[in-house]
Amino acid sequence: MTQIDTSKVSRWDQHGREHVVRVHRTGVQRTIRCGTCGWHRSAQFLPWLKAEEHLAEAHQATVDPTAA
Repeated sequence: MTQIDTSKVSRWDQHGREHVVRVHRTGVQRTIRCGTCGWHRSAQFLPWLKAEEHLAEAHQATVDPTAA
């Protein structure tokens, strides 16, 4: 049976807008997709790091809402 898992990486830009990249996992394969611009790519290793890089580069969204 194939297991599907989804997680997300959220960051805020300097204007207070939230940007979210979702990480979908099916087996060992992971796909990352940006909810703001539709950008997506396949990433087997470090998908969350790649999601953070996309948010910082494409949307200047660097504020982590989970940081203390």
